[in-house]
Amino acid sequence: MKKRKRSIPRNIEIAIASLGLVLVAPLMIAAAALVKLSSRGPVLFRQDRVGLNGKKFTMFKIRTMTVSDGGAKITAADDVRVTRVGKILRRTKVDELPELWNVLRGDMSFVGPRPEVPEYVDLADPHWLEILDHRPGITDPVTLRLRNEEALLASVKDRERYYREVIQPYKVRGYLKFVRDKSWKTDIRIVARTVWVVAFPAAAKTPTKEELKWSFAE
Repeated sequence: MKKRKRSIPRNIEIAIASLGLVLVAPLMIAAAALVKLSSRGPVLFRQDRVGLNGKKFTMFKIRTMTVSDGGAKITAADDVRVTRVGKILRRTKVDELPELWNVLRGDMSFVGPRPEVPEYVDLADPHWLEILDHRPGITDPVTLRLRNEEALLASVKDRERYYREVIQPYKVRGYLKFVRDKSWKTDIRIVARTVWVVAFPAAAKTPTKEELKWSFAE
C-alpha cells in the first residue's frame, strides 16, 4: 500500500492544537459574544466536509452568516448572508479558530488540502482520491493564493458554475502538486507563510486569469 508523504508529526499537532485552544480562548469568547449580540442563532457554524479517505466529518467555525435553511454552499464577497461582525471575523480569519478542535480530534491537520463540502467532491475521480489520501488542513498553498476567492465569485453572475468550472479545477490542480511534494519541511514553510499572509494580506500572490482558466488535459 502506498505510504503517505510525511508531514508534521501527529503528537506535535495535538500538543500545538491544545496549547493553541488555550491561548486563543479569550479571543474566541469575545468573538462569540459579538456574534451572539449581533445576530440570532448559534455561535458555532457546523458543516459536513470530506476528510481523509473520503470520510465525512463536521468542521467547526465561528458563525459569520445569518441562519437559514438553504442557500449556496459558496460565499461571495457581496453575499448578503454575511453579517457585519462576520465580515470582520472572516477578514481576520478569527472565524476559523475553532478548527483547532478539528485538529485535536484528528479530523484535520494544520497543513493539508482544505476540506470541501460533499457536493463538490467526486469520489470516482482519481485526482480527488489522491488528494483525499492526505488529511485535510487549516491551510495550504492553494488557499493562500486564493485569499481573493470571494471577490472572484462576486465578479461573475453564475457563481456556482464559475466555482465548479474555474475555481475548483484550479484548486484540484494545486492540491495535487502540493500533496505530491508534501513533507514536514514544506508544512513548516506553509505555516510560516500563512502567519505572514494573515498579518499582511497584500503579500498573497493571487492567481492570474490564465492560471484560473487552465483545465486538465488528461
